[in-house]
Amino acid sequence: MPMFDLTTLSFETLLPFILVGFAAQIVDGALGMAFGVISNTLLLWVGVPPAAASAGVHTVETFTTAVSGISHVLHKNVNWTLFLRLMIPGVIGGVLGAYVLSNIDASTAKPFILAYLTSIGVYLLWRGLRYPPKQKEPKIVEPLGLVGGFLDAAGGGGWGPVVTSNLLVQGASPRTTIGTVNTAEFFLTATISATFITQLGWAAFTQATVGLLIGGVLAAPFGAMLAKRVPAKTLMVLVGVILTITSLFGLYRAIWH
Repeated sequence: MPMFDLTTLSFETLLPFILVGFAAQIVDGALGMAFGVISNTLLLWVGVPPAAASAGVHTVETFTTAVSGISHVLHKNVNWTLFLRLMIPGVIGGVLGAYVLSNIDASTAKPFILAYLTSIGVYLLWRGLRYPPKQKEPKIVEPLGLVGGFLDAAGGGGWGPVVTSNLLVQGASPRTTIGTVNTAEFFLTATISATFITQLGWAAFTQATVGLLIGGVLAAPFGAMLAKRVPAKTLMVLVGVILTITSLFGLYRAIWH
C-alpha cells in the first residue's frame, strides 16, 4: 500500500475519522478500553489489510495514549507499582504480537479470545449491578501484561479489554486501574508501532489514521477527567457494557465475515 499524498487531505474526508477518533478516545480514556477495537474495526471496514490497520491504529495510539497518560497522572489516577508490573511484560508481549501479525496469520484464535472477553464483560456487568466493588490488590499482573500486550498487537486491540477487565475481576480499584492501564499503554503502543514500522515500513499511515489521530488527541484529556469523577460502581458497569458490546460485535464479524 503506497503512502498517501499529504496534499490530498481535506477536512470533508477527514471529518468522519476525526469524529470516530474523538468518540473512541473518550470511551477509552474514561473506561480503559475500546479505542483500538473501534478504530481497527473502522479501518478494516474501509478495506485496510489487518496488519496495516493494526499498525495504523498503534501509530495513532502512541500519540493519544501519551496525552491520555499525562492527563491521568495529573488527575492522580495512576498506581505506579501496578504500572511497572504491567508495562514491562506488556512491552515484551507487544513486540512478539507485532512480529507474529506481520509474518503469520493469527486470526484463528480471535473468536475464542472474543468469546472469553464477552463472558468477562457480562460478569463485570452483573458484579457491578449486584455488588459494589470491594477493593483488593490484584495478584495476577505480570502474565496479564504479557498476554494483553501480545493480543493487542496481534489483534489490533486488546490491551484495555484484557488487562482492565481482568484487574477489575480481581478487585482492583476501577479509577486507578483505568488510569494505570491507559498510562502503561503509551509504552506498549510506541514499541508496537516501532516493531510494525520495521516489518511493514510507513505504508500503514493513511488518511484514515490522520483523522483518528486528530480526533483522539483532542479527546484524550477528557477521558481521565471522567474516570476521576464517575463513581466506582458506575465505572464497573460501563466497562462491562462496553466490553460485552465490542466483543460480541467482534465475534460476529470473526465468525460470519
